[in-house]
Amino acid sequence: MNNQTKSIALKWIGLGVIFVIVLVIMLFNFASKSQLSANNNVNKNLMTSAEICARKFNEDITLLEKVGKPIAEILSHSMEQKTLNQDLAYEVELLEIAVSHSSAYIAYICDDDGNAITNAGDKTSIKEKDYFNSLIEKEGVSYLYTYDDGAGQDAVIVSVPISSEGGDKLNLVLFYSLKNISKMVKKFDFNLWSIETIMDADGNVIASYGNYGYWKQGDNLFEVLQSYNSALVKDIENHIVRGTATVGQIDEYNSLVYTPFDAGDWSVVFGVSQSYIDKQVEQQWITSRNLVNQLAIVLCIFILFAIAVLIVSKIYNVRKQQQLESKADTDLLTGLNNKLATERKIKEFIAGNPNAQSMLFIFDIDNFKKINDTMGHAFGDEVLRSLGQQIRVLFRSSDVVGRVGGDEFIVFLKNINEPEIIRKEAKKVEDFFKDFKAGEYTKYSATASIGVAIFPHEGTDFESLYKAADSALYKAKQRGKKQLAFYDDKWLG
Repeated sequence: MNNQTKSIALKWIGLGVIFVIVLVIMLFNFASKSQLSANNNVNKNLMTSAEICARKFNEDITLLEKVGKPIAEILSHSMEQKTLNQDLAYEVELLEIAVSHSSAYIAYICDDDGNAITNAGDKTSIKEKDYFNSLIEKEGVSYLYTYDDGAGQDAVIVSVPISSEGGDKLNLVLFYSLKNISKMVKKFDFNLWSIETIMDADGNVIASYGNYGYWKQGDNLFEVLQSYNSALVKDIENHIVRGTATVGQIDEYNSLVYTPFDAGDWSVVFGVSQSYIDKQVEQQWITSRNLVNQLAIVLCIFILFAIAVLIVSKIYNVRKQQQLESKADTDLLTGLNNKLATERKIKEFIAGNPNAQSMLFIFDIDNFKKINDTMGHAFGDEVLRSLGQQIRVLFRSSDVVGRVGGDEFIVFLKNINEPEIIRKEAKKVEDFFKDFKAGEYTKYSATASIGVAIFPHEGTDFESLYKAADSALYKAKQRGKKQLAFYDDKWLG
């Protein structure tokens, strides 16, 4: 692979990596936004449900006030000359009308001494009730809570003053059962963990039902929550000021839904299991999550495919490069290394192994010009081709065998350390040419003159070593050809 091709490939790989990174970031961003959207939707649904409950509760309470005011106005006239000790059949009838036209389940007329008459006509005393002192102290329409309405039930009380001239100070008292809140809550499909709480603006728990593991009536909700989640306290206080609903997590198990209503300065708090919220979030964003998962799988497949393509392409390019290099290094006629490849490989070995004793053979065919002239160039080529095919099997694959000229060949034997091996290899080459025959139909015995030089004794680089072997070759020719000669005859032993 040339530099230009590598540069183009690197650019495409770089663009691919950037594309994958951007796509991964987009997937994560989409997943985060989808989950956040699901959380917001669930919280919005919870707040909407809580607001509907609070609104219904508020409507019921304010209806008591709306019904109570005209009844109190009528009573103010009918009670001008009466006391609670007299016959009050007409007034009892008015109380019954107030109950039947509102969400109250019982109605009283009471005075400042705690004397009272009910819509059933029963006379009783409420002086010892928990709400009595607050009732006579407040001016105008007031909202109160009692944990005992006289029948052992807790209730919200709406008190409407009955004005009278010269008579006792009277109040019309209407009772609303807090069980109605639980009934309303059960109409919704979210799974409450059974905390339904009414609190005032300061966080004081007026009434609470269900799981008392967190808070109960008389506690301060803000003080209780402070030990679980102080940020939630601040969030609720901010929403009290704004008059809006909010959802917040108490701990890993439970969350609460806060919503205000108009009756007095009260608010309603519902408790919701966190596992329920998580399940609702899961259901809301499951489609988006599945889409993200599918896209992630496609992305992984794409990445694996791209990696596989790169690996296969790399292997193909390496093999192609090797094939091209092999073709570039190969002598087409003999299949041996060509001149450039032969010199390069010998030089590479010498550079990396300056002290590794080795042998360099140079040989050429005796009277090769005569072969070409008498037998023809085609036969001359056949002699060279046969020589290349036969001589390369004599040596190791690590040795260098090449054709460097018309009929000139080089053999470089690496790591020949012992003098005996030097003589053995020299004799092997010399014997080869004694038996060498070429030609498919006409067998022609071609001989060669061979020169040998030993590295690094007779040359420390390729050029000097080649000159030494070439001198040995000249020596062999001077001696009559058809033989092998060493540059230094000492190697003959």
